[in-house]
Amino acid sequence: MRQKIVRLTLVAGVLVLALLLLLATCGGGKDDGRAKEPVKKSTGPATRLPVPSAYTTQRGWELIGTSSDYAVSRTTGRLAYLVRAAGYQFRLRTVDSDTGRAGWSGEAWRPPAANHFPKLLTVTADDHEYFVTWSYGKIGENALTPPATIVSLDVYGVEDGSRRRVEVPWNTVPTITATGPGILISDGRSTSVVVSPRTGRISKVPAKSLKYPKDCASCKQLTEVRGLTSKGLLVSGAREFWVQGGWFSRNVAPKGTDRQSGVPTSVAPGVVLAKWKLDKKSKDAATHDLWTVHDAETGKPLVSVACHKPAIEPGQYPQAVVSPSGGYLVAGNLAFDLSAREGYCFEDGAGAKALTLASVTDDGTAYGATSVRNAAEVLAGGGHPVKVEVTAGTADLLSSNVRVPSAEGAQGVGLFRWTDEKDRLHLIGYPRTKSVPED
Repeated sequence: MRQKIVRLTLVAGVLVLALLLLLATCGGGKDDGRAKEPVKKSTGPATRLPVPSAYTTQRGWELIGTSSDYAVSRTTGRLAYLVRAAGYQFRLRTVDSDTGRAGWSGEAWRPPAANHFPKLLTVTADDHEYFVTWSYGKIGENALTPPATIVSLDVYGVEDGSRRRVEVPWNTVPTITATGPGILISDGRSTSVVVSPRTGRISKVPAKSLKYPKDCASCKQLTEVRGLTSKGLLVSGAREFWVQGGWFSRNVAPKGTDRQSGVPTSVAPGVVLAKWKLDKKSKDAATHDLWTVHDAETGKPLVSVACHKPAIEPGQYPQAVVSPSGGYLVAGNLAFDLSAREGYCFEDGAGAKALTLASVTDDGTAYGATSVRNAAEVLAGGGHPVKVEVTAGTADLLSSNVRVPSAEGAQGVGLFRWTDEKDRLHLIGYPRTKSVPED
């Protein structure tokens, strides 16, 4: 507009020039009465994956270049993820898992193992949720002093991003879990440390304080700290397991089993999945095991299902995955409706594993695939995708190119992972749509 003004000839008169200058001065940044184009609203993520028909790709959000790990707060709906920052540093960021709108972002920091993404998990203590990043490596290496090996923890309050740094001296490769009201660091055997997310207090738990049950010889064989419950550490021996100072598996064994045969295979918040040998008098004792979900606080059996014994015992059992509200649990080819007390083992007539489940939603729909070794292969797009209705115990094949959700966030938004041709990881949120038949 100013260019037009300076090009006006004096023939137009001083009055017109003054008027134009006044309009130009007063109109900046305000509505001048002319029609404006509407602000374009998001049309959904740029990446449109083929997904189960329970979700729509027309809406949602997308993050690019994130860590493979993410964590979702069930109380706030925030989703946390890690990104790389300058100088081998990392930063924790959050979004609303429903809308994808950015939330708080933490300061950048450099972990001891700066060549790869730190791990990320959530923990709940005293009714407060925390995001926790952890990394393991050496610090302080110089010409005068030897390096120290530590587990470095950064604990963030999910609501405001307040951060606490905790460094724990640790000389072996750690196993770190957050199934109870603290962060458990274990050496995979009988030595462990519990870190309070609220205070940062470090509590060492030596093997002699595991409180072995009386008259349990196998408890002192192959002893391993498995997880943390609200009542104490969950510990296993060669054939039995217990909660430190709490319940003992022999006293909570499901009916029809060998009471001294329990093995905890996976721990999730509030529950323990265990495998039991059937009583020798049972007709299926030679061919089947009983899989039982136990209440972590009391040890009480909640639901069980029998399944063929594998021809070869796995080196590692599948990790139990619980739906957001805690009503359903899946692990490998097992699925449990905890409210209805129903369990299902998906196997073929010869007893071979028919599928592997990787996620389960609050409406009891589980997703997985056939012809895969584990849940990681499912989420990487391996095998043939499958949907299971846990409430009915039915399984259906999906179209071969469908990607299944790794979890659900707030308000039923499915979370999908995909790696592009540049080896960048995409985390995509597709919301639920009205239920229609699958392809």
